Amino acid sequence: MSRSSASVDVRGPRFAAWVTSAVLAVALLLGSGWVVAAQAVVFAVGASAGMRRAPYALLFRVLVAPRLGPVREREPEAPLRFAQFVGLLFAATGAAGYLLGAPVVGAVATGLALVAALLNAAIGFCLGCELHLLLRRAVPARTA
Repeated sequence: MSRSSASVDVRGPRFAAWVTSAVLAVALLLGSGWVVAAQAVVFAVGASAGMRRAPYALLFRVLVAPRLGPVREREPEAPLRFAQFVGLLFAATGAAGYLLGAPVVGAVATGLALVAALLNAAIGFCLGCELHLLLRRAVPARTA
């Protein structure tokens, strides 16, 4: 399956968003740049290696999916990977803020990432995915 046509079970990203929300909430409560940095690594794997190789997707496939019914709905991977990249940018900014002595920057960037993750987890609204679609409309694909 080509990268552009890859798709994932819609329940996996929602599960990942719940885990991400918990991690980012802990990071905010502790004011920990290291926890945010760990989440940034998770985002980096999802953005670069794909959703099937993302750590929370692996947890979903091994621990959660076998207990659920069959996959009824799939969604394209490309917007999700872009959303992971956007999450990486916010998490890297948050981690840098905390670790470089700018805790307000760390908290704001981490908080924004948490809001996005909670929106996806709670109501299935993926801000990064929507941004991906807006950019695709604004910048038409070039033909080879």
